[in-house]
Amino acid sequence: MRFTRMLARLVPALALTLNATAAPDAKKGGNPVFPGWYADPEGIIFDKTYWIFPTFSAPYDQQIHFDAFSSDDLVKWKKHENILTNKEIKWANRAMWAPSIIKKDDKYFLFFGANDIQNDEQPGGIGIAVADKPQGPYKDYLGKPLVDKFHNGAQPIDQFVFRDADGSHYLIYGGWRHCNIAKLKDDFTGFIPQADGTIFKEITPQGYVEGPFMFIRGGKYYFMWSEGGWTGPDYCVAYAIADSPFGPFKRIAKVLEQDPAIANGAGHHSVIHVPGKDRWFAVYHRRPITEKGANSRETCIEEMFFDEEGHIKPIKITTEGVKALKID
Repeated sequence: MRFTRMLARLVPALALTLNATAAPDAKKGGNPVFPGWYADPEGIIFDKTYWIFPTFSAPYDQQIHFDAFSSDDLVKWKKHENILTNKEIKWANRAMWAPSIIKKDDKYFLFFGANDIQNDEQPGGIGIAVADKPQGPYKDYLGKPLVDKFHNGAQPIDQFVFRDADGSHYLIYGGWRHCNIAKLKDDFTGFIPQADGTIFKEITPQGYVEGPFMFIRGGKYYFMWSEGGWTGPDYCVAYAIADSPFGPFKRIAKVLEQDPAIANGAGHHSVIHVPGKDRWFAVYHRRPITEKGANSRETCIEEMFFDEEGHIKPIKITTEGVKALKID
């Protein structure tokens, strides 16, 4: 009888231990999707291959290069090292952040922030590198920053290149709780003034901090961004929907955030859309609960779903990740 009661107490405890340490679902890729500390990931598809371009997560003075990762199924990832370094960008000396990439005219244009400038007198800002292949090697495109000043209070970081339905390209960017949009020239060497003569239009929604991302679904413009402090547990992602890339964007809800049982600081994301399908994936970074360091950030993927009204459902962060999915 004593043994039976002891066993009854042990079995639930054993089950909890097994659940806490269980390996990720063998049918899914697991999170993080690749080893190493990486943040601010941009996910995109080129020629039936998934790509992720992240920030190398380290102290600012060590952030002087970018790596990239490719996969044909979202599960097995190949690392491409040093696709761009500050040896090619003479004006960048630290804090190379948040790459955003677009393919145009058989060239790959990689937009990035550098130097974490704090005022208009410091050198740095948002630059562009160009290559013939997604994995590089990349070369400085302009020889100087594309944006090197504060406009509308926005620090020139966290750039995202958005291609509109008509083929126009926009730069959406900004830190310090301000976000701008500006229409790029066709050759990406500068900007096209808007009807009122201004170049940078502020589209900052309530709660915005940094990390903008935009996509189109069902003819609507979904604008997503990060809130909270990037070093803290409350870092998260919220969104809005509008009829134009210029908004106005009214905050709808928070959709990606920490789970204290798994990780915290879930934010600075991007979205991958599988061509021809209503399949969407959020690529983001988070900090494992075992880590306290600000730069201990890992890249993860979760599938993203919408309700019947087109609203984004809350994205649950997992250790399992997503199932393999090849592109037709």
